[in-house]
Amino acid sequence: MNIKLIAIILFIVTYICLLSFPKRRAHIALASAAIFVILGILPLNKVFFAINWNVILMIAGTMGVVAFFIESKMPALLGDIIIEKTPNVKWAIIALSLFSGIVSAFIDNVATVLIIAPVALTISKKLNISPVPAIIAISISSNLQGAATLVGDTTSILLGGIAGMDFLDFFVFRGRMGMFWIVQAGAIASTCILLVVFRKHNQPVSSLGRTKVTDFMPTVLMVAIVILLILASFIPADQKPEITNGLICMGIFVFGLIWYIAKSKSPKIIKASLKEIDLFTLLLLTGLFIVVGGVTEAGIVDDISRFFVNFGEGNIFLIYTLLVWVSVLLSAVIDNIPYVATMLPIVAGISELMGVPPYLFYFGLLGGATLGGNLTPIGASANITSLGILRKEGYEVKAWDFMKISIPFTLTAVLTGYILIWFIWS
Repeated sequence: MNIKLIAIILFIVTYICLLSFPKRRAHIALASAAIFVILGILPLNKVFFAINWNVILMIAGTMGVVAFFIESKMPALLGDIIIEKTPNVKWAIIALSLFSGIVSAFIDNVATVLIIAPVALTISKKLNISPVPAIIAISISSNLQGAATLVGDTTSILLGGIAGMDFLDFFVFRGRMGMFWIVQAGAIASTCILLVVFRKHNQPVSSLGRTKVTDFMPTVLMVAIVILLILASFIPADQKPEITNGLICMGIFVFGLIWYIAKSKSPKIIKASLKEIDLFTLLLLTGLFIVVGGVTEAGIVDDISRFFVNFGEGNIFLIYTLLVWVSVLLSAVIDNIPYVATMLPIVAGISELMGVPPYLFYFGLLGGATLGGNLTPIGASANITSLGILRKEGYEVKAWDFMKISIPFTLTAVLTGYILIWFIWS
């Protein structure tokens, strides 16, 4: 049997199983990854490089810092403040989703979920309600804002590298509205969808008093992560390691460990902190990176890229439309990082052949690929992370429970961006 056909079948079966058996996702992903390697679809010497260690290190480090953050009771204080300022559960969820969007525009989506989710959990426990809707809203809002700035998502970093864009170019580029404002328009439109989705969540919210925070070091560590990630974005890509963001998050976590070991004069905190790192989520992501690496190695991603060139036949609007919406659909089931990395040079080639600037296609690709991951619970690392947090709290979220919120949210945001990008950059 053709190796490419085997890869496609294995890939489809893997994702069907991931959607069908949420409690076994890590086992399924690792088993599928092993099969890709055993069959030789992904050579053994390429397995290590197929894994996005920057993301893995970032998640692990941030999880550790978040453990300190939760222990400090700062999330509880933030929850108290939000409860004071909102009249009911619906507006509390909206406030959290908007807050996560603002944070996610400047740091990684996964880190954002890890920072904001504890606040949602605290509010939910105080009000004795399910945290599932709030954390799903936080996750999809963080993914939306990932395309807003150069540092918001890995896909934005990839685009900035090939297009020679710096941090400020995402706000105003060549005298026109940048991606930041386009994403904000999508955020406003999709927030209206959240208001409709959560229209029945009108349980009153009443203040229960403010939690007292006595240890501000975890907050300092969280702020340090944000500032260092932003500063790192200004360093040219060829002058820093690919795992820079991961090293920053792990470095801050290790610093926190050293601080608290010195403060308590006991190494017991090491064991307690390591327990807070969700190995299930890390193993799931590791397996998925290898699976997607196998699919890429088999040439399937290249085939998809060539499809755009052949099908468009020189029609700019058709190619743009196809690029956006196919990117949305593909990113719902495969990691958008290798897809965007492969498509960016293809997009540049299409633009050169047609004699037009590439920015319409660049921004269409970024919007579709970044937001498309919101369609399914396994389409984005932030979604996987949010479900991992809920699983640790005893909530197993079915695919449909996630998608009945994510689908209308995502389609509204993508459609808004699709229209604006065309009118601004066509």
